[in-house]
Amino acid sequence: MALYFTSINSGSNGNCYYVGNDNEAILIDVGLTCKEIETRMNRLGLSISKVKAIFISHEHSDHIKGLAVFAKKHKLPVYISTATLKSSRLVLDANNTFSLNHLQHIQIGNLKISAFSKFHDAADPYSFTIECNEVRVGVFTDIGSVCDRLITHFKNCHAAFLEANYDTEMLENGRYPYFLKRRITSGHGHLSNAQALELFINHKAPYMSHLLLSHLSKDNNDPELVENLFKNVAGNTFVKVASRYEETELYYVSNAQNIPETYNFDPNLYQPEQLNLF
Repeated sequence: MALYFTSINSGSNGNCYYVGNDNEAILIDVGLTCKEIETRMNRLGLSISKVKAIFISHEHSDHIKGLAVFAKKHKLPVYISTATLKSSRLVLDANNTFSLNHLQHIQIGNLKISAFSKFHDAADPYSFTIECNEVRVGVFTDIGSVCDRLITHFKNCHAAFLEANYDTEMLENGRYPYFLKRRITSGHGHLSNAQALELFINHKAPYMSHLLLSHLSKDNNDPELVENLFKNVAGNTFVKVASRYEETELYYVSNAQNIPETYNFDPNLYQPEQLNLF
């Protein structure tokens, strides 16, 4: 058993990431409307009935916009820190809402979700890794700076969503007001292409098969530029930009892989559990 993963959407207009195995899955953040997430999952051939929990990284609207409706409609438990919930001002089912803490490990079926704190200008922000049978996928976005915790988790991942938010020169020469530029580069804002690239080059595991570059700025980055930047040093690691306009393909990773694989398939013909790839 290994892990399937996809970005439902990635960017300041909404974030939602799916990670799961054949039997269960979780969502990291619900920053699109309930209807839009359902539509995109349906296009991918992903059954919402397999989603067993939602984990929230922080309270900014592009991460929680559809949370209350989606969680209520599908009766899903929500893991969210006390400070994040208070800052979000959302009304969630108290009987199905669970506190999230730094270095906490939560078991959802055969999935082990590890939460750790990060640098971002939010009340109590978290990044996550999802593990199944010693295969790990990381979700590392909205990070102001690289810390030892991030390095420790990143270097153990078989696949990862990694923020590459802005090109430094584009940001400095762009139209954003000074205060916003300083917020982004403050160490509690977002990772630049250069910061993300340094993490990737210095700490990528030799077995990392997939890297999805995430949360790109619409105004201060160029998807082709950043994708090529990483591909030039990626070796056998598959690199793709997670779109801010549509879902990515559904990817698959296992610890038996020697060569990275990606799969485009017709959801009318195949469901994830029917793919016997390894």
